[in-house]
Amino acid sequence: MGTGDLALQYLLSGITKGSIYAVVAIGFNLIYSATGVLNLAQGEFIMLGGMVAVTLAHYVPLPVAVAGAVLVVTLVGCLLEWSLFRRLPNHSVLHLIIVTIGVSIVIQEASLHIWDEKVRSLPYFTGNEVSSIHLLGAAISPQVLWVLGTITVAVVALHGFLKYTLTGRAMRACSANPEAAMLAGINIRNMRTLSFGLSAGLGALAGCVISPITMTHYEMGAPLAIKGFAAAILGGLGNPMGAVAGGLLVGVLEAVSVSRMPAAYNDVAAFVVLLLVLFVRPHGIFGLPSGQAVREH
Repeated sequence: MGTGDLALQYLLSGITKGSIYAVVAIGFNLIYSATGVLNLAQGEFIMLGGMVAVTLAHYVPLPVAVAGAVLVVTLVGCLLEWSLFRRLPNHSVLHLIIVTIGVSIVIQEASLHIWDEKVRSLPYFTGNEVSSIHLLGAAISPQVLWVLGTITVAVVALHGFLKYTLTGRAMRACSANPEAAMLAGINIRNMRTLSFGLSAGLGALAGCVISPITMTHYEMGAPLAIKGFAAAILGGLGNPMGAVAGGLLVGVLEAVSVSRMPAAYNDVAAFVVLLLVLFVRPHGIFGLPSGQAVREH
C-alpha cells in the first residue's frame, strides 16, 4: 500500500470515528439546548444501544433487534429526564453535571451486572469482517458504509425535524427563549423529555451500527462521551451542524495522530487542537458569543 493509499485509509478511518463523535456531540447539543444540562452520560446511550441490540438479536431478526434497541434506549432517556432532571429544576449547572456523572456510573455498573464484562458485537449487516470494498487503493468494510450512511440519514432527518416540523420548532423555541415559549403555550417539560429521548435514541442507533466494528462492552460509554464533548465544544456548543464538523475534525485528527505518533498519544492531537481553539475562540469554531447567539435566535 503506497503513501497516498495509506493516507486515504487513515482519512476514511478518521471520518468513520468522527461520525460517531458527531452523534455524541449532537446528543450533547440537543439536551443542552433544551435543558441547559451537560449530559456526561451521553456515551452510555451508545453502549446501551449496542448491548440491548445484541441481546434482542438472539430472539428476533437483526432489523427488529436494532429497532427494539433504539426504542428501549429512547424510553430510558425519557425516564431519566422525568425521574431525575425534572425533579431538579433549581440546581446549579455544577450539581447537574455531577448528577450526570453519577448516572453514567450507575448505568455502567448496571450493565456490568446484566451483561458482565464480556465484549459482544452484532453481526455485520452485510458481508463479514474479511469482505471489503476497495476505493482508490483503500479497503473499506461494508459496515463502515452502513455507519456513514445511517448516521448521515439520521443527522439530516434530525435537522429536518428541528427546522420544519411544529414540534421541532417548539424545541428550538424552548432553547432560544423558554419564557416566551411557555407564554406561547409550549409545554417546556415535555420538550425537555423529548430532547432526552431523541438524544438517547440517536445514540442507540449509533451504538448498533458501530457494534460489528468496534465491539460493545460496558465501559465503552465514558471514552465516547469525552470525545463527543470535545467535538461539541470544538464545533460550538448549541450548534448541531457545528457538532458534526467538530466530530469529524476530532476523528480525523485522531487518525492522523495514529499515523504519526505512538498509540499511547492517540488522544493528544485532538485535545491539543481543542485547547488551542478555546484560547482563540472560547465559543468554538462555529459557535457564536453568548450575546450574539441570543440576538441570532
